[in-house]
Amino acid sequence: MKRMFDHAIMTKADLLLLAAALCAALLFVLYLSFAGREGSRVRVVCAGSLQGEYSLQEDREIALSLENGTNLLIIRNGQVWMEEADCPDGLCIRQGAVSRVGESIICLPHELVVTVEGEDGGDGLDGVAG
Repeated sequence: MKRMFDHAIMTKADLLLLAAALCAALLFVLYLSFAGREGSRVRVVCAGSLQGEYSLQEDREIALSLENGTNLLIIRNGQVWMEEADCPDGLCIRQGAVSRVGESIICLPHELVVTVEGEDGGDGLDGVAG
């Protein structure tokens, strides 16, 4: 039996280390998905210019006519998502709904950034990191 592991690519210790790393990654993903604070408002910025701030508690549809195109932003049930966009790739639509502080929807062709913020307006970073 010892001879089998002499030339093995992975040893028993490697397998244990891999299993521990996978468990740690799974715990981290679970923490991120359940521990984030729910946002209270949405900040819409286009090309560095503030387009508006909206409450996540008020359901609404926001049509954005920008220099590079148009987008339709939907706020419903405490979540925000991009319903329509005339950009060529449509990645902003596929990003789905966001609702937690710090989450964003980004449309690069239209230079549009939609960010969820909390009550204090911060992004959850402290003075050292931010």
